[in-house]
Amino acid sequence: MSYPNESSKTDRQLVENILNGDTHAFGILIKNTEGLVSQMVFKMIISPADRKDIAQDVYLKVFKNLSGFRFQSKLSTWIGQITYNRCLQYLEKKKVVLMDNFNDEDRDLSDKFQQKEIIAERNETEKIMQGKDLSGILAAELDKLTPIYKTMISLYHQEDLSYHEIAEITSLPEGTVKSYLFRARKQLKENILSRYKREEL
Repeated sequence: MSYPNESSKTDRQLVENILNGDTHAFGILIKNTEGLVSQMVFKMIISPADRKDIAQDVYLKVFKNLSGFRFQSKLSTWIGQITYNRCLQYLEKKKVVLMDNFNDEDRDLSDKFQQKEIIAERNETEKIMQGKDLSGILAAELDKLTPIYKTMISLYHQEDLSYHEIAEITSLPEGTVKSYLFRARKQLKENILSRYKREEL
């Protein structure tokens, strides 16, 4: 079967073709979603060997459960849910700390206050880091965050997903997603500033 406009094929068309035995269509599904899956697995799982196994598990689950997909969300979001849940199962089995504790004050921050705090922190960080090579530092400090915080930052800033889409993937309320992102950014900023204070002593 020919696919002249593969990138424009709809979720429904892809699913229908896969369920009809079209292996090429499943290849398109993998190609369209492997960036999201690999980004999530990489951020949540440390072991390279386990990352590969988990990514394979994700697509096996996708294939086995595809007939039950009801198009209530985007196909990529549904696959993101499967990926997130599979990673959580692995981390819980390994007894990995998923995220830092935070208090009710952090959880109940209003959207308006969060936005002001985020802008202020971003401006402060950029001012201090002006003229420095941030890419390597950011990657190194991001990697020190707990799995959930790394995933939140990755989905929002690297995959450009909305709060709503992240909430769907993680099965968390949007308000909780915003609070986790706020805490993750705050921790990341503190890590970066702490590193430079130490290096400049």
